[in-house]
Order: sequence, then structure tokens, then C-alpha cells
Amino acid sequence: MDISSGDDSDISESEMEEYEDKSYEKLKNGKYTVMVSDETYTCPYCPKSNKQKYRYKDLLQHASGVGNSSSAKRKPRVKANHLALARYLETDLVPVVSSSKPVVEEDPPSGCDHDEKIVWPCTGIVVNIPTRRSADGRSVGESGSKLRDELIRRGFNPVRVHPLWNFRGHSGTAVVEFRKGWPGLHNALSFEKAYEADHHGKKNWGANDDVKHGLYAWVAHADDYNASGIIGDHLRKIGDLKTISELMEEEARKQDRLVSNLTNIIETKTKHIKELEAICSETSKSLEVLMEEKENLLQAYNEEIKKIQLSAREHFQKISSDHEKLKSQLETHKKELELRGVELEKREALNETERKKLAEELEQVLCFILHFHFCLFSSSFILRCSR
Repeated sequence: MDISSGDDSDISESEMEEYEDKSYEKLKNGKYTVMVSDETYTCPYCPKSNKQKYRYKDLLQHASGVGNSSSAKRKPRVKANHLALARYLETDLVPVVSSSKPVVEEDPPSGCDHDEKIVWPCTGIVVNIPTRRSADGRSVGESGSKLRDELIRRGFNPVRVHPLWNFRGHSGTAVVEFRKGWPGLHNALSFEKAYEADHHGKKNWGANDDVKHGLYAWVAHADDYNASGIIGDHLRKIGDLKTISELMEEEARKQDRLVSNLTNIIETKTKHIKELEAICSETSKSLEVLMEEKENLLQAYNEEIKKIQLSAREHFQKISSDHEKLKSQLETHKKELELRGVELEKREALNETERKKLAEELEQVLCFILHFHFCLFSSSFILRCSR
């Protein structure tokens, strides 16, 4: 159910908050249809003639943009309804959206003309930017960073906003640069849809109906790129015209090159891994042989140590035994020497007695010899004298 053909009566600004609460309660009670499918949503407050199918993110941007619009053309009732829708989306549908399949923004967008040329990298155009006359007579306006921050708050994620200047100063226009790749294209299309839903898109800007209020914005296409003037000149400097089909083909070629390069890298890595596996296998075998040799050497070493220890023990025991024998022999020899010493002392005493006796006998013999010689000499002398 929707209220696109409902009550057209309006409310005052002071009644907006109360009206928003009532609309929010109706949304919570399921009076209006918002979620068409897991990936498709609709705005129950937009006219049937302007009814669109949105993704969750795009519908939230639409509801926030209309609800917070400063345009005098926006009725308080319309803004209150959209603020209630934004609250309902953020508060009550987030759990449902979180549990459903997420939107993949790394893929090309669907639901748009893939053969229509757009400026690439994606570029948005913003016009009707308020300007004022400075003291020197030139036009001045807000900086691009302020508008960029506003667009970031609304979830469009621009890279930068570049105001366009001419000899009169600020031209009241600016270009919005988005990231390269599909995420940037998704952001650019959401940016365009949000301003279209707020009746501030390219068609609304070109309609000659009445005085324009607020900012108007859209994504730069071929007519903007080829147009004369400051916008066309700038677009031709910063980008090229490409279709989404061409971008998809270019992306496919890049993917093919990437896959080919990755395949070559994988093959090279696989070959290198096999070489490393062969080296590891050889190293492992060599290591096993070395470990076996080490075990054998260790076993032989242990056996040799045991032999040396046994031999040393036996040698020590033999030395100890020989020492004991030698000690016993020395003790015996010592006793023998002590006995011989005693005997020698005894013999020495006996020899002294015998030596004295021998000396006395020798003295007697000498006396006898002397006496004999004396007697012989005396006899010879007497005999000579007698002659």
C-alpha cells in the first residue's frame, strides 16, 4: 500500500515532528509497502508517476535527501514522511537487510543503459551553487571541500569536488570526482538517482518552468562532455567518453591479463615449489643418512668408551694389585734388612774382638820376628868378631 494519491493537505513546520512520529508508527505497523524483495525497495510517499525501485542504500539516501531538503518547494508533510521513512529504514529494516544477501558493488551496476556513453572516471556535475559578489566585483562561493563533506555525509563517497571558475570568478558550477572502478560508478549513479528523486536532476534543471532553488546534480554524459562552455572544457581535460559495456570489456581484458599473469605466477611458483620439494627430499634423505651415520658413530664411540673404561679399570686393578705386591715385598725386604742390620751389628762387635785379638797376635809375631832378626844379627856379629 502507498499514499501516492492520498491526502494533499499540508501541515505547518511546527507540526512536522508529530507528523513524522505518526508516519513512522504507520510504517512499523506495516500500513505501507517499503520492502518489495530482498534487494528491491520502493518509496510509498512518491507519486505513482515517479515511482522507482531502489536498493536499500539508494532509498535511504532518497529519504534522507528529501527529508532534509532546504527547497521551498518541499512541503513539510512530504519532508516529515521521508524523515519517518529514513528512520524506519535505519531502525527497523537494518536487521532484515543485514541478514539478506549484501549488495556487491565490485560488479557492474544493473538496471541502467550499458551502451550510453558517460565520462570516465565517473564525474558528477553540480549547478546552481549559491554565489555572491565580492568587493572587487568577482563572484565567490563555497569551497569544494564543504560540498564534498556534505556529499560524503549523504553516503556518495566522492574523492573531491572541484568548483569551476572563469574570468568573472566562481561560475556557480562544480564537478564531483568519484573513485575509479565499479564502486565509484555505483556511488555516482546513487548520487544521480538521489537528486532525480528530489526533483533536482538534469531534466529538472533543463525544464523551463520556474525559478530554480537549491542544488541540481547529475552524472556527466556525452552531451555534457561535448558541450561548449566551462563544464565541457573541464570534462574533456580530465576524462574520456566510455560506455559501461566498453568498461566491462576493458575490465574483462584486465581480468584476463590478470588471470594469465596469475596463472604464470602460479605455474612458476608451482615449479619452484616442486624444485624445493625435490631439494627438501634430497636434503631429508641426506639428513637421514647423516643421522644414521651419527647413530653408528655414537654407538661405536659409546662402545669404545666402555672398552676404555673397562681397560682402565682392569689396568687400575692390576696397578693396585702390583702395588700391594710390591708393598708386601718391600715390607719383607725391609724386615730382612733390619735382621741383617742386627746381624751386622752383632758381627761388627765380634769382628772388633777378633780384630783386637788379631792385632795382639800380629804384635806378638812382629816381636818374635824382631827378636829373631836381632838374634840372627847378634850371632852374625859375634861370628864376624870371632874371625
